[in-house]
Amino acid sequence: MLLLCLLLLVVPHSHQLRLSPIFSTVRSKSSNSSPPINKGPKSPPAPFLQVLTDIDDTLKSSGGLKVADVALGGVDAQYPRGTVYPGVFPFILELSLHPLSRTSSVQTPMNPAVLTARAEEFKAALEIKPTSAICLKAESEGLSRLGVPGWGIGPVLYGSVAEWVNQVNKGFRKFKNFEQLKGQGFEFVEYVYLGDTGEYDEEAGVQMLRYYPEKVKGVFLHVVGETLEDRERVRCEEKIVNGRPVMYFRTYIGAAVKAYRNSLMGEEGVERVIESVYRDLKGMGIGEDDQRWRDAEREEEEWRYGS
Repeated sequence: MLLLCLLLLVVPHSHQLRLSPIFSTVRSKSSNSSPPINKGPKSPPAPFLQVLTDIDDTLKSSGGLKVADVALGGVDAQYPRGTVYPGVFPFILELSLHPLSRTSSVQTPMNPAVLTARAEEFKAALEIKPTSAICLKAESEGLSRLGVPGWGIGPVLYGSVAEWVNQVNKGFRKFKNFEQLKGQGFEFVEYVYLGDTGEYDEEAGVQMLRYYPEKVKGVFLHVVGETLEDRERVRCEEKIVNGRPVMYFRTYIGAAVKAYRNSLMGEEGVERVIESVYRDLKGMGIGEDDQRWRDAEREEEEWRYGS
């Protein structure tokens, strides 16, 4: 009850957009209008791809924690709260690197941008800081893969307390945050959206594909749930929205396989993601008799044998 009272007492406020190359805190302007649906021809491939990502149950597990039967950030209980998912940052980095193979003049991939429904009013407790576990993990991957510092979590676009009180608006807020980011005018950038099936990320991603198919190359959704039965009930068949794929996966091996099949990642990139997932699982003490290992094996078999 204390949490709910705090939510109702906080009054949202507005800020201008502020972006920096590595870290920014931004708040989208409130708007209930949407642009006309774009069904025009697709533009030629851009030299840069930026991954737009959710945080909870996408980059790291929420642990399925609830207060007064209200989920705090997500529903996934596969891993302890705060655990970074095996292979997630190698997957994001391989996606970001793939377009650069078309040109020899560009070598540095774009940092992923975060679209989160976390309330900006609660930044004191919820801010994504450079010292956060996910930021340090991302920077470590950039150093080991690229050999140079600087790659990691980029601009962070927050939500407001309004989405905590009325959670059905989370998807719309993330879509509007994407529009604000896109509005910076980087015509040489295309996007993919990475989220999960737990809290309105699919709605946000479908809106992006519906209105901006020439800019958004696809949507990846991590299948999550409180129990194995919940996760197994989620249908994982790929669907097409406005000529672009919506792809579901259980581990980041599956995400890499789907990326390859949609020309968003090369074969070597998939192999590197597979290696990183098993390395991370072993580092967590997760063995072959664990459901999380079996999920990884099942998606690897899809890659090896096309099952």
